[in-house]
Amino acid sequence: MDITDNALPAPETTSDFSSLKHCAAAQRALDYYLKPAVAEPQVSERFFDVSRHVSREEALVHASDLLRCAAASAYESADNLQGARRDLAFSVVHMIDMAKAMVDRSLDAEQIY
Repeated sequence: MDITDNALPAPETTSDFSSLKHCAAAQRALDYYLKPAVAEPQVSERFFDVSRHVSREEALVHASDLLRCAAASAYESADNLQGARRDLAFSVVHMIDMAKAMVDRSLDAEQIY
């Protein structure tokens, strides 16, 4: 008996990679090894930042105070204007007052719980 009779067929020297084109597992493997790693997004530096140790209630109280000051400044500015500019400035006062009311409502809800 000749060894060549029981030998395995010779592997094909030309591979058809087009059959792997739509194979999800092959695509994931290629993505893993060939695509560059995705970097974590860089956190931009802020001019003003709030300490992580500030509680939610403290932050809301401070926001309420800031909105009160903004409303007072906008009101003073509007008081010295006339016509459409005065109306526009008073609309800013109104929006600040609405935002302050929402913050104050949040503070009231914090005290309930």
